[in-house]
Amino acid sequence: MKKVTLTAAMMLAGLATTAAQDDLKLIVGTYTNGTSKGIYTLNFNQATGESSPLDTLEVTNPSYLNVSSDGKTIYAVSETNDDKAAVNAISFDSQTGRMKLQNSVLTHGADPCYVETNGNMLLTANYSGGSMSLFPVNLDGSLGEMTAQFKGSKGGTFAPNQDAPHVHCATFTPDGSYVLASDFSNDRILMYEITGTEQIKEAGVAGTLAKGSGPRHIVFSPESRYFYVMSELSGDVTAYIWNFAKPRKIQVIKSDSVGGHGGADIHFSPDGRFLYTSNRLKADGISIYRVNKQTGRLTKVGYQLTGVHPRNFNITPNGKFLLCACRDSNKIQVFAINASNGLLEDTGKDIEIDKPVCVKFYPYVMQPGFGDGQFRIIEKK
Repeated sequence: MKKVTLTAAMMLAGLATTAAQDDLKLIVGTYTNGTSKGIYTLNFNQATGESSPLDTLEVTNPSYLNVSSDGKTIYAVSETNDDKAAVNAISFDSQTGRMKLQNSVLTHGADPCYVETNGNMLLTANYSGGSMSLFPVNLDGSLGEMTAQFKGSKGGTFAPNQDAPHVHCATFTPDGSYVLASDFSNDRILMYEITGTEQIKEAGVAGTLAKGSGPRHIVFSPESRYFYVMSELSGDVTAYIWNFAKPRKIQVIKSDSVGGHGGADIHFSPDGRFLYTSNRLKADGISIYRVNKQTGRLTKVGYQLTGVHPRNFNITPNGKFLLCACRDSNKIQVFAINASNGLLEDTGKDIEIDKPVCVKFYPYVMQPGFGDGQFRIIEKK
């Protein structure tokens, strides 16, 4: 009898552990020119697709955010087109989902629309400011004042979008040695070398795209061998082999095939077999590609219509669901991912939030055998 009871207890403990692993914290950034208050946290079960609200924090236009690798801090921009544009450090209880503002610092660049950290430093891409700003990260997760800024350029042919410099994203490379930034208005990917715990320097151009492309977001493949650029204006996905910081272009393939000029976000499935990109303004939806892991080349296998203006989306760590933030439909759609072909099916489990534009999960860990996309602290002062 004791043996049966022990076995049953072990099974129950195993089920409880599995259930706990399936419970993620979903963090949602929004625009606050409607009824939204700012940032929302929810519990999201990646086995069932069910969600429940946890907390709300009032922040102006937190249109993009990221979570520190230890889950203790959320970093969110306040995207405003004035000298009050800022980035916010927010303490985060990854168990309860509770949030509290730590501090805010000015970006000195209007309309910050992207933020990323490697634990030592933090970067913002400032769209209207046409710049990338760098900030030190303090031991408690709060931010120091801006210490450096790097300017974008113009030279593209798509008017009026490329009539002034814009920088749309800035991301650390998986090896922790470089930063890539999208020089939106000059159709280039700029590269910077990390030279210290809180310092970077210009390191040339990582890639040049066709005139009028408007490069927006960048993503590395899970094994870090390739990176891919989603262009807003041309609607192209451009693939590069990283080649030890000597990138080489290997493919250009359409995501937006109807001329909407609203290419937006780009993400891999955790196993690296599929790549997804979102398109707005016409035929709003998500393009689906199969990835050849040997060559890095893409084959388009499907297209999923979504709600209006799918600015941002994300995929659960187990690869089971894709959550799409549809800004103008005021909801986050929950799609089930077909494991065999990568296609999407709407589950109908919409999350109703006014003007959602950014969705992140914590914890976010890739499957074993693949790079997890996290960037480790070099040396903390």
